Amino acid sequence: MLKGYTLPRTPRGTSSLAPAPPWHYVGNALAVEFAADRAAAAAFLPDGLELDSERCAAYFIEWQYVSESGVEYLDPITSQYRETIILLSASCNGSPVAYCPFIWVDQDVSLMRGLAQGWPKQIGSTWITRAYDLPSKASPVVGPGGRFGATLAAKDRRLVEAQVTLRELSATLPTPNFAAAVNTRYFPELVAGKHDRPAVHELVQLKSRDVQISPIWKGDASLDIFDHPTLELSDLRPSAVLAGYRFSFALTVDDLLPLRDLRS
Repeated sequence: MLKGYTLPRTPRGTSSLAPAPPWHYVGNALAVEFAADRAAAAAFLPDGLELDSERCAAYFIEWQYVSESGVEYLDPITSQYRETIILLSASCNGSPVAYCPFIWVDQDVSLMRGLAQGWPKQIGSTWITRAYDLPSKASPVVGPGGRFGATLAAKDRRLVEAQVTLRELSATLPTPNFAAAVNTRYFPELVAGKHDRPAVHELVQLKSRDVQISPIWKGDASLDIFDHPTLELSDLRPSAVLAGYRFSFALTVDDLLPLRDLRS
């Protein structure tokens, strides 16, 4: 009998690209709140969601992950990755949620875990300014005046640039945030005559547990989104940049809430 949570499934089940949940994460995030054109943002939403406001957020995150075995970080290339997430402010049955039209990651294991959750992950290159515990001109302070930058590129094209200058502590996270994001799980059908009828097409909501959040620093920000010949990310180019944030957080994922089958 073949075993494994994801492909490839093998006799011992140890070759799966992503092991079975729970998945434990910790990360440092740089985030920028911005406003986008309301009609453009609404056009990205699937059935079952409505636009809540023109407020969006771009998250640049440096992650470390382990499975229940807890040993992946001893082989860092299997546990570390960087990610850029774009979120829209939406509502589902009258409750505010976030929706992700675009997300880029630099590790195939993270891509596979994300697709299982409905994140529309693609491969991309994210770089984020790091802070260190020692005072140095090479390290920004995590506090007033600290300056951080982040970039995203995919297939050799620069897509996003951001900078944040920290000013003060904040009592709230950026809006929207992805704690209870609603995503679309979609897997197409290849059988002739069924190309327009996906095998899986459903609206789902993320469920996280054991969430921890560090002090949240807030400040001024800039955000540039560049044109691309095929990606429609520039449709969400900022009409205004609202604020920037830096914080750390941890969470565990081992559940998902189905909301609606979109095939009917």
